[in-house]
Amino acid sequence: MSSESDPFYFRYYTGHSGKHGHEFLEFEYSHGRLRYANNSNYRNDSLIRKEMFVGPLIVKELKRIVETSEIVKEDDSNWPKPNIVGKQELEVRLGTDHISFHTAKIDKHTAPVNTLHNTG
Repeated sequence: MSSESDPFYFRYYTGHSGKHGHEFLEFEYSHGRLRYANNSNYRNDSLIRKEMFVGPLIVKELKRIVETSEIVKEDDSNWPKPNIVGKQELEVRLGTDHISFHTAKIDKHTAPVNTLHNTG
């Protein structure tokens, strides 16, 4: 599991507020605990929350995915700003690196990802 000398944290959120209220999907990892939340009020569904503790091999793989993606080297300053359609958030802490991105929801109805301008 992660230690205080090697902090590792990530959180991904996507959501919007609409005719069914605040609907979202969220994943969060911290100190060996992986959490999932899904709030959809469509057809009167209720909030789903799941939580589990993961072992060192899973943590190692999560870190590897984040490290090889090089996401901590990116910059979201030119990405679309969150809007009425919704937003996505990504926060990662890996060692001494920390990023927190906020952007508009990107899906099949919005601009393809490759048209976004990265400065990193």
